[in-house]
Amino acid sequence: MSLGWLALRSLRHRRAAFAATFVAVLLGTALIGSFATLIETAAGPVPAQDAESLRIMGTVVGGWGAVIVLFSVASTVGITVGQRDVEIGLLRTIGATPRQVRRLVRMETSVVCLAASVIGAAVAFGGGYALLAALEAADVVTDVEYRGGVRSLSATVLGILLVCLAAASIAGRRATRGPASVTAGEDLAGAGAGAGAVRWWRVLLALLLIGYGAAMGVITVTVTGHSDDPYDAMSTAGSNSILVGVGLALLGPVLLPAGAWLARPFLRHRGGAAYLAVYNLSRRAHLLSGVFGPVVVLTSAGVGTLMLVGTDGRTLVGPQPEGTETINLLNNVVTGMFSLFAAIMVVNSFAAVIAHRRGELRQLWLVGGTRTQIERSVVAEAMLVAAVGTVLGLVGSLATIIPFGLARGEGVVPDGQLWLPPTFAVGVGALTVLTALAVVRRATRAAGAAGAAGAIEAAGPTPGGRVATLPVP
Repeated sequence: MSLGWLALRSLRHRRAAFAATFVAVLLGTALIGSFATLIETAAGPVPAQDAESLRIMGTVVGGWGAVIVLFSVASTVGITVGQRDVEIGLLRTIGATPRQVRRLVRMETSVVCLAASVIGAAVAFGGGYALLAALEAADVVTDVEYRGGVRSLSATVLGILLVCLAAASIAGRRATRGPASVTAGEDLAGAGAGAGAVRWWRVLLALLLIGYGAAMGVITVTVTGHSDDPYDAMSTAGSNSILVGVGLALLGPVLLPAGAWLARPFLRHRGGAAYLAVYNLSRRAHLLSGVFGPVVVLTSAGVGTLMLVGTDGRTLVGPQPEGTETINLLNNVVTGMFSLFAAIMVVNSFAAVIAHRRGELRQLWLVGGTRTQIERSVVAEAMLVAAVGTVLGLVGSLATIIPFGLARGEGVVPDGQLWLPPTFAVGVGALTVLTALAVVRRATRAAGAAGAAGAIEAAGPTPGGRVATLPVP
């Protein structure tokens, strides 16, 4: 049996599992490809000023988009591979080498990404035309002939495929780490999901990102804030909230137990669901950090960038410098990309967490827990993760808001848009909780059915020859 045939058969029977990867790649290709066509258009007979604006937009959005798609695809592929731990362990026990398993994962991912990127490129062709028309309508560029086509879209598809292969390699290496085993990962999840120290390189990278963001904030206040170009301060403050947000996300296994400890006095007398939520937040910190990370980054990047754009609009007096429309468009597009893909990662990450815990949910049902009680405990966990994540995300957004506000003369507290941070945080929290509720309802239905079937099988046939049936709550 060839690996190619096995990969195709696997995709046929796991269409739902690979759907998230397909959607992430399709959206990423459509978005990046639309802006890549601007670079190809800029290579034609275009005025120098318009060509520079088109190249900047295509390059900036393409670069950020590639990074975002890498993390998004790595997350979705990692979830899909993680849910197949028994299958992968069985392949290894019957003789498949780790190299063959990694190759199988790469082949499956390549097929999905190729199909999604080709469709996304077709969408990007029309999207690039519409984008150029919108830029012309907004007077960002003059009347320019659209020249996007095969070269820019082919380069986009190739770049996306390389990103997918990198993500698949990461997921495959993680899946084949350690000895082969056919024991379900969900059975072992409780033992390792919250135990163990955070890896040293993760702490180092987090400290570097947070430190770099803080240093750029100091530079914004002391150096670029006094520049004659009002956008020098934006260039040094704009990405700080993203960097600090990613750094805080990397420290999730440490910050989540700390948040649970702080919340414990307020939830002590709130019932069993609240107790289980606090307990699991500490016990499964490593597992839940996969949900915590996107929540922090989405809140930090979204609030920081939107507040920066608002401060810029309030404090920029007189005639607007050249390129103002381009800069504002880039800020809005990058914020939109982060929000879209971070939201996808929140949904996928919670699906992975629940998938790892189906055995636990089934056991809770068998020992007397009702479906409502199980759902409440998981939703309470989601509320705690959302609360800790959004609070730390708002803290991370200050790395952009405060330095840029000081540089523009508004001070530490902005003069407007104070409604935006809490509104954005509530939206992110609602997304997290609703996702958890939808996923756990599906899981409890499956757990109830499996629990009933297991109980029937264990009981054996009744004396009258009929099989007793148990109601599924």
